[in-house]
Amino acid sequence: MPSLEESFEELKCQIKHARRLNNTGDDPIYYLIFQPGEMIKVKQQMKVWTARLKKEGWDVHTLSLAEVVNAFLKNAPLRDVWLEAEKENPLDFESINTTLREALLYDDVVTEKVLEKIQELNGKSQSILFITDIEALHPYMRVGAIEQKLLGKVSVPTVILYPGVRTGKSSLKFLGIYPEDGNYRSIHIGG
Repeated sequence: MPSLEESFEELKCQIKHARRLNNTGDDPIYYLIFQPGEMIKVKQQMKVWTARLKKEGWDVHTLSLAEVVNAFLKNAPLRDVWLEAEKENPLDFESINTTLREALLYDDVVTEKVLEKIQELNGKSQSILFITDIEALHPYMRVGAIEQKLLGKVSVPTVILYPGVRTGKSSLKFLGIYPEDGNYRSIHIGG
């Protein structure tokens, strides 16, 4: 298994290679896969990686899915209703998570925020988007479902920092606890 540094160097090579080929029609989505136990280390490393990419001429942008999910849940119109219902049975985590999952999926909040950020960067040369904190999707959804909705709409290199386990060329296990999923069409690095 490659180190985080080796994976980052491979990511840079893949992105440069894709740019030289002027893309082959595939969306420039990359998963930088790392063991779930390395989440803190990756967050710390992001500062170094961002500085290095900027030094090489990249315009680096970040979208935290933890911030997206938190902002939605804090400002949801039904928040007071949810909190009141939770008081009746505060340990019914399955029901609570089902309600929050349905709200996130109904409004497709996460996908819309990712698309909004990608559209903001569209046409800006040397832009790169890092999607971080995808562990905030647990237990509501997996990022593969979002990737499916992005197909054909991604115009800038988009790197998803993926805490999980690689189980094949295109199969991943989110957080190392979800069942193996082979529906990813993106480029996988590391893991």
